[in-house]
Amino acid sequence: MNEEKPQPVRYPLLESLLAQMNLPLRGTYTNRHVAEIFEVSVRTIQDWVRKGDLVGRKLPGRGKFLSDDLENLLKNSVRRSDTEAENE
Repeated sequence: MNEEKPQPVRYPLLESLLAQMNLPLRGTYTNRHVAEIFEVSVRTIQDWVRKGDLVGRKLPGRGKFLSDDLENLLKNSVRRSDTEAENE
């Protein structure tokens, strides 16, 4: 009997989001892929990169992001309350 062992989740937030949207985990992501995942425009992704919210990479081909980059974006995307923002 050859039972496959479940693979550990390496990117829990990203993999959960992709599973909900029935999208595959990829090796690299383009601006268009990321826009599709987060349901925003490509221009929004470009703005996130410019502001430093999402870090792009110089990868061969068209891919600019790795799964780790998107996982970090999700980890850092906690919405603060208005009172927390005022106290800064």
